[in-house]
Amino acid sequence: MSAFLARHPILRLFASPQHLWRTMSLGLKSIWLNKLRSFLTALGVIFGVASVIAMLAIGEGASHEAQEQIRRLGSQNIILESIKPPDGQGSGAETRSMVIDYGLTLRDIQQIRQTVPGIEVVVPSRILSDNIWNFERSVDGQILGVLPIYPEMRNRQVLQGRFFTDLEMSEKLPVCVINETAASKLFPLSTPTGKSIRVQGYYYKVLGILQNEGPRVSGEGGGSAADAQIFIPYSTLMDQYGETFFRMRSGSFEAEKVEFHEAVIRVKEVGEVESRAEAVKQILSSNHKKQDWRIIVPVELLRQAERTKRIFSIVLGSIAAISLVVGGIGIMNIMLASVTERTREIGIRRALGARQADIVLQFLIETVLLAGAGGVLGVVLGITIPIAVQHFAGVTTVVKFWSPALAFLISVVTGIAFGIYPARRAAMMNPVEALRHE
Repeated sequence: MSAFLARHPILRLFASPQHLWRTMSLGLKSIWLNKLRSFLTALGVIFGVASVIAMLAIGEGASHEAQEQIRRLGSQNIILESIKPPDGQGSGAETRSMVIDYGLTLRDIQQIRQTVPGIEVVVPSRILSDNIWNFERSVDGQILGVLPIYPEMRNRQVLQGRFFTDLEMSEKLPVCVINETAASKLFPLSTPTGKSIRVQGYYYKVLGILQNEGPRVSGEGGGSAADAQIFIPYSTLMDQYGETFFRMRSGSFEAEKVEFHEAVIRVKEVGEVESRAEAVKQILSSNHKKQDWRIIVPVELLRQAERTKRIFSIVLGSIAAISLVVGGIGIMNIMLASVTERTREIGIRRALGARQADIVLQFLIETVLLAGAGGVLGVVLGITIPIAVQHFAGVTTVVKFWSPALAFLISVVTGIAFGIYPARRAAMMNPVEALRHE
């Protein structure tokens, strides 16, 4: 056993706690005697570890926000949107003078329901833009004619009050639900529930407040996520506004005939979403001469966001790891200088019976202690930076439990990697020449 330990001095350290503690004491003493130099040497590791944790946290936070927004759209959903053709001409069978006819039609919805298997429900909606009034207060926003199932389909929570019911929709009642933005702008000092708001000449009783949609994902249209929105029964909107919307603003006149501005399709199984989306594309392509529609598949966007996140994390991690390499080079440089300064000490230890392996371990442990201390301080700083960024800049950051552990482990490995050469150089010194060194 003793012969085996003699051939493997690192194992001998753990087999003899006294030997390990004595070697660590020598290393700590050497670091403490040169406190300022040791701290400046560890700075490279401290900033390297902190940058790894902070950059991964900021990247993870940005990715988390994007993925959460995509998840809100629903993993089982396929979202269809009407878009105005670039040349301003409609794609319907009949286009009259100043009326632009485009977008999703009842024929599209019926064909999708009848021909695409695995469809659970299809929820169409209509959207128009106008001024929303509460006495003298007004805000420019969107009026959406939707079905009672809309909040469930779009994963939006009713924060106050309630959403309208099937009965209120069938009776075409003038009721509405407003989003957070509309509530804050129209009712800054009071509760909107139970009060009335006006759009053009129509008054609607506010039943509740719906959660804002949040930042829109790439490719999603229909205005900004910060728009004021009111939601009224689809039947009420059709009864009051008809099939054609007329708008006159700043002296310009515009008329649009759009049967549905949006439709949300829920598929029974998540695994079937992409194949059903392809079938829907084929139906819309055959029904429309021009590209006056858009399809959004949240599952595809989510997978793309996850791929982007992995690439983003690798890039940020690689950039931050360069700081650790620079810190490791700084440690190697200082340890080489330390070996030169302590040549006589090395010679005395060799003369007293220390082996080359003992010298290697002494300097290697000093390097690891230096890198480890820098790693601990770097972890503390790295966790503090994302918290400060989130607090002062309002940017979402997410510190994964594994990132501090990984960064600390890398710092220790860096210390070992860059400490081996100085340690071997110290061990290879000729004892006689080392004793003569002044």
